[in-house]
Amino acid sequence: MVRDVVVVIGAGGMGRAIARRQAGGKQVLLADFDETTLRTAADAMVDDGHTVIAASVDVSARESVAELAKTAESLGPVTQIVHTAGLSPAQAPTAAILRVDLVGVGLVLEEFGQVVAPGGAGVVIASMGGHMGTLPADLEAALATTPTDELLNLPALAPDVLTEPGLAYAIAKRANHLQVRVASVAWGERGARINSISPGIISTAMGRQELSSAATGDGMRAMIGMSAAERAGTPDDIAAAAAFLLGPDAAFVTGTDLLVDGGVVAAFLGRAASAAAETH
Repeated sequence: MVRDVVVVIGAGGMGRAIARRQAGGKQVLLADFDETTLRTAADAMVDDGHTVIAASVDVSARESVAELAKTAESLGPVTQIVHTAGLSPAQAPTAAILRVDLVGVGLVLEEFGQVVAPGGAGVVIASMGGHMGTLPADLEAALATTPTDELLNLPALAPDVLTEPGLAYAIAKRANHLQVRVASVAWGERGARINSISPGIISTAMGRQELSSAATGDGMRAMIGMSAAERAGTPDDIAAAAAFLLGPDAAFVTGTDLLVDGGVVAAFLGRAASAAAETH
């Protein structure tokens, strides 16, 4: 019996939680750049009785992403694709963040948009960072319309212009929202859907690294403190949101972003609006 294929790119905390939640009765193609992380996650799922194929991938390289897409298609109908791989400002410099978080998303959307089965659905993990500010209209237009292989040639992303990893991350994550919106047209032509999720502060290895960082930790703890939830999120919180977007209850949802942040952005923007009002 040929089983539907669930592709999960990124074997970190959110990727593992989503893979486990979606794995029942399906084949999981689990991919990551880090072989140790990949093998540990895949072996744990196999031990629990799931059907898992592990594959190495470099999401910043089109050839690698295309090969992963071909592998997925060879296994059976590719009905779910979840892209969780990414780098944070505490983990990597600007250039690496742009290659993985910006270009990598574009490549996954394009290559898997060619193999997703009719009725299938995809989710890209973006970030609440994409909601925390605004970009110039011309930059947003360029991020939305520039071919993926040419994105790093945009003047605004030049190494001597964009030097701050935190800003690079925010731009990449806002771009993810735009990339998903544009890609939803091509995915729709195949009868498939694609959306993004913008997590807030999530208790994963990456999230904990950010919380312990001297550069970002205090600000992140302050955000948690002012949020309605007053806690960090868990990978299971994100897995629940992904299950909705991948499932039949979201059949009328595509090309949009779901903010799952415990109310951080609402509190942040609300305070900013109040402060601006007080100055007038």
